[in-house]
Amino acid sequence: MYTAIGYAERVLHTSNSHMDTPIKTHGIALLAGAICVFGFAPYSLYPLPILALSTLFILWQRAGTPAAASKIGFWFGLGLFSSGISWIYVALHDYGDMPMWLALPATLLFAAFLALLPALAGYLQARWRASDRVRLLLVMPAIWVAVECLRGYLFTGFPWLTFGYAHSDSPLAGYAPLLGVYGVSLIAAMCAGMLALLWQFRCNTQGKIIAALLIIVLLSGGLLRGVAWTQPQGAPFSVALLQGNIAQNLKFNEDALVGTLETYRRQILESNARLTVLPESAFPLLRQEVPPYLITSLREHAKSNAGDILIGSFERDNRNYYNSVFVVGSSENAFTADLHYRKQHLVPFGEFIPLRPLLGWFINGVLDIPMGDLKSGGTHQPPLAIAGQQVSVNICYEDVFGEEIINALPQATVLVNVTNDAWYGHSWAAVQHNQISQLRALESGRMMLRATNTGVTSIISTQGKVLQQLPQHEEGVLIGMARGYSGSTPYVCWGNTAVFLLIALMLGLAWRLRNTQSAGDKS
Repeated sequence: MYTAIGYAERVLHTSNSHMDTPIKTHGIALLAGAICVFGFAPYSLYPLPILALSTLFILWQRAGTPAAASKIGFWFGLGLFSSGISWIYVALHDYGDMPMWLALPATLLFAAFLALLPALAGYLQARWRASDRVRLLLVMPAIWVAVECLRGYLFTGFPWLTFGYAHSDSPLAGYAPLLGVYGVSLIAAMCAGMLALLWQFRCNTQGKIIAALLIIVLLSGGLLRGVAWTQPQGAPFSVALLQGNIAQNLKFNEDALVGTLETYRRQILESNARLTVLPESAFPLLRQEVPPYLITSLREHAKSNAGDILIGSFERDNRNYYNSVFVVGSSENAFTADLHYRKQHLVPFGEFIPLRPLLGWFINGVLDIPMGDLKSGGTHQPPLAIAGQQVSVNICYEDVFGEEIINALPQATVLVNVTNDAWYGHSWAAVQHNQISQLRALESGRMMLRATNTGVTSIISTQGKVLQQLPQHEEGVLIGMARGYSGSTPYVCWGNTAVFLLIALMLGLAWRLRNTQSAGDKS
């Protein structure tokens, strides 16, 4: 278990060259960051990120200056992000038509930009003068998660590869309904600090205390997984989640439009589910342009099942365009003809162009992204009253933001995510995305139903378990049963505020202990 940590220490102790030590240290940090990726889906080796973070903490502990610690943090972050989000290259080059000589540097530059945040964490923790125990157990974990939170908010946020997501199926997942994904990250980071201390103390008394504390944390998480924070509401109902497997290079091709509509029409009519869900932009045209005969056919089929169909498409309102989902079926009538959800959290450069007067000409010149300048649908959209449930819809990337998902709770009884990860080909992006949805189910105490174009289409339980899923990159319909839930988890009640307070308390305690230590040194 301590192989990576031990190797880091041996290298640092055995190297005699002052020029050689930084190179080896940075190499270890880069490798540790890259290894973290195997803790996430599809491999889900969740101990690896904790071991890697323990290695980083030891490297930080031995860094001579804040500048040196900052560089170590940067190389760790570069390893993490350059390997973990390499799928961005596929979207830019394969489907965005960006030349390779631009797409590859753009992907690496984005990874390097994200790596500045671990660099910031390294600098801040090094400025904090305290004992090794205080730094490893309080300062480093708190600052690491603080910069993870910052990444989730900075420039509209990019919380992908937050360490808590690696623990969707680990004992630490039990803390998600209490503290959310950042709380799981914080506990994982504290476990990393404990492992680093355990390596140093080995089998002495302090080491045994730390080992016992580590076991208690893991066992407590496992016990919390058995707690039912929410209650079933109503009877189970049938669902059909459609996976059209429309190739991204054909999705917006006018010649392929008829075939796309026919694929989804056929899949819908073959199902008798009460709730049928199509992927994001399944109908790759404006809602107003969908053939009336098709809408009539689908509406009558849904009504025959006393159900509803959620259809992903685009909408136009005056001069604004939206990425939306609209309803066809029993719940639609003369008074609710406008029953829809419009995506609120848009992706920079993919769905809108930041600083358009300055960057618009360049982005439009090097990227070919259909519907790349959309309008946000607003932050206070109520759940959709369909199929006998209160359904909270989120589109694609929106399910990465846990605190936004809980805005619809506790009113919502079911969560639905519609997405199109075909942009990322056969990379890890889709399975990482499904793992993110598992955390949303855990945090909210609601089932998550995912309908995707090429995968991962899945049904996720309130415990974050994938109950059913379709194979990726194959056409199919996932038929299953779902159930509404009522009530609130602690995370629904307080969101990320509890984690922010915990971080502040940990740093406050570390400051107090630092002052106590300083007073003792003076005496």
